[in-house]
Amino acid sequence: MANSRKKINKRIKTVLLYAVLIFMAFIMLVPFAWMISASLKIEKDVFSFPIIWIPEVPQWSNYKEIWQKVPLLTGFFNSLKLTVLVTLLQFITSSLAAYAFAKLKFKGRNVIFMIYIMTIAVPWQVYMVPQYKLMTLLGLTDSHLGLILMHTFTATGVFLMRQFFMGIPEELLEAARIDGLSEYGIWAKLMLPLSKPVIATLCITSFTFEWNDFMGPLIYLSSTNKRTIQVMLRMFNTQYSSSYALIMAAAAVALLPVLIMFMFLQKYFVEGIATTGIKG
Repeated sequence: MANSRKKINKRIKTVLLYAVLIFMAFIMLVPFAWMISASLKIEKDVFSFPIIWIPEVPQWSNYKEIWQKVPLLTGFFNSLKLTVLVTLLQFITSSLAAYAFAKLKFKGRNVIFMIYIMTIAVPWQVYMVPQYKLMTLLGLTDSHLGLILMHTFTATGVFLMRQFFMGIPEELLEAARIDGLSEYGIWAKLMLPLSKPVIATLCITSFTFEWNDFMGPLIYLSSTNKRTIQVMLRMFNTQYSSSYALIMAAAAVALLPVLIMFMFLQKYFVEGIATTGIKG
């Protein structure tokens, strides 16, 4: 009887937990559903009440019209260029640094790692002005190269990958060294293939941050042909502030790359988050 009661209580708790999670997911998805719905309406129906979630005549022309109002396509390709390059560079620099901090023994390793990780706690607003002065001194303002160089290194990425690398047995590395692999060979042929979950986690977080970055491009990029999609959306919102259907259509288009990225890597992303903090 006691065991059956425990099983029943466990099932009830599980059902309640899933019910709460489903409800929270529903609440979070409502704004996105409204955005898609509004993007397919004519202007006078956007704020109609009660809400008509599925328009009788979807206005697909809204998605065609947004490209003609402001150079969104230019911003789209600029964002894609910056995001892909920064994500790739962050993956390379973070994985190399993480391998050194996790598997190589050198003097002051833990101290250097802790100091580097402490930079996560420093808000960008603290060093925003000196960083801008440095970029100006180097002649890297109003250029994509300046943004790429500033975002190439990430302490968060190093932390994520280092924690995952700590869980890989030392015996595998010793066997690889006996077989004649160099440290770079071990990194490329052993560590990276075993680290798909944390690589996916890093790629998704880096991609999302870079794609949604607004302040950086706004401050450093003054030429219209170099601006990113987020700055272009701001321009669109400023010029057509009363065209809510078009604004929602533009926002929906800007959201697509992040959704596609997450759909392809979500399995590894969940696994990476679950295993990253195992080793300290």
